[in-house]
Amino acid sequence: MIKVYNTLAEKKEEFIPLEKNRIKMYVCGPTVYDDAHIGHARSAIVFDVIRRWFEHRGYEVTFVRNYTDVDDKIIKRANEKGVTWKEVAEKYIKSFEEDMKALNVKEPTVKPKVTEHISEIIEMVKGLIEKGHAYEADGDVYFAVETFPEYGKLSKRKIDELMAGARIAPEEKKRNPLDFALWKKSKEGEPAWDSPWSKGRPGWHIECSAMSMKYLGETMDIHGGGLDLIFPHHENEIAQSESYTGKTFVRYWMHNGFVMVNSEKMSKSLGNFFTIKEILEKFSPDVLRFFLISTHYRSPIDFSFERLREAKAAFERIKNFLNTRTIIENIPQIDSEGSPIDVEKYINSFNEAMDDDFNTAKALGVLFEMVKEANILKDRAVKEQKISLNEKESLLKAAAFIKATMKTLGFKLKEERTANDMEDKLIKLLIDIRQKLRKEKNFKLADEIRDELKEMGIVLEDLPGGTVYRKGD
Repeated sequence: MIKVYNTLAEKKEEFIPLEKNRIKMYVCGPTVYDDAHIGHARSAIVFDVIRRWFEHRGYEVTFVRNYTDVDDKIIKRANEKGVTWKEVAEKYIKSFEEDMKALNVKEPTVKPKVTEHISEIIEMVKGLIEKGHAYEADGDVYFAVETFPEYGKLSKRKIDELMAGARIAPEEKKRNPLDFALWKKSKEGEPAWDSPWSKGRPGWHIECSAMSMKYLGETMDIHGGGLDLIFPHHENEIAQSESYTGKTFVRYWMHNGFVMVNSEKMSKSLGNFFTIKEILEKFSPDVLRFFLISTHYRSPIDFSFERLREAKAAFERIKNFLNTRTIIENIPQIDSEGSPIDVEKYINSFNEAMDDDFNTAKALGVLFEMVKEANILKDRAVKEQKISLNEKESLLKAAAFIKATMKTLGFKLKEERTANDMEDKLIKLLIDIRQKLRKEKNFKLADEIRDELKEMGIVLEDLPGGTVYRKGD
């Protein structure tokens, strides 16, 4: 049984999809006016892991993530650069997709763009006007919040309290300060589409409702995004969608926590952000993914380069164990019973953590405990040059489970192209030279190579299948 924290219910609930073994899932994508930053990476990776875990558990997931490719920010950036708004959008869609590919985020089932769904948006706005939930004012169309009594149920805000601090700007034609735009009349030089009300463009909130309904139907299983989208974006999505259909819009609302820098949310408006591309110049995609899922997805995560370095060291502890498979296989086997590690215990604990609202922090902790115990057994066996069959089987089973699990979590597990590659090649070259010297019975020089490497912290192990090396303590 998988439990999911539902923002609407403010508690964990057993996950039961509308259709057996099939999940309809929508996650708000980026407004494409700049390169994506670590905050975008967190949301993308969080929901990628959630999707992967559902698929691992046997569900078929229809996953939709949109692009907002027309927006005030895009228009502003185009004017600053002296290019068209379309050029800006296309440039940063390409940039975002490069980032997602680098981070090994699975391709969505559908990647709708706002500009390709204007007709669906217009139809929904027309329907809301006909049902008395929206009104036109001089070419603009607004949703009338007071016509939806449950407004505020997601964010737990009361309309009266919201009204107390709300104001109508002089240029706005709203009846109520909380009413929000469904359609905006375009100014001279701005992108515009024909509609029954004006040549204009959609409001932000209506876009996600129209696109999600087209691909997932009037009710979906999961809608995700960052905590900052709860209000007003997701609140407004609920109001307009449920007013339009009369049905529940989303059954489980899921939101990931912020990436923080010096106790402030990372954002472009504060100027305290790092782009994904900047981070990937210094750290591998696997390390960034590891860092971002090492904290539970609903909790804030503090970003710093020191914490990224710590994540790299932790990730490499797991990877280093996976790289010792050859050492394990070549340890001489004895017939007696040994003390194998209880792999099933760890597998069950890992699955329980992931099934409990996708607790990747706890699940990774289980992997570290498993690696720690496995390394103790492996190191003892290497030192004594003997291992029992059940011990060897448990170590190989642990390695196989960890490797498969890391793949399920979206890690590529590829070797980083760093200075370590050169070190690895040089050590292997010295091992080959030493082997030739031993064949030529030049044991003195062969032993000197072994001893020199040991002083440098490289320990050679002469096993029946050949010589392997490990970093000394």
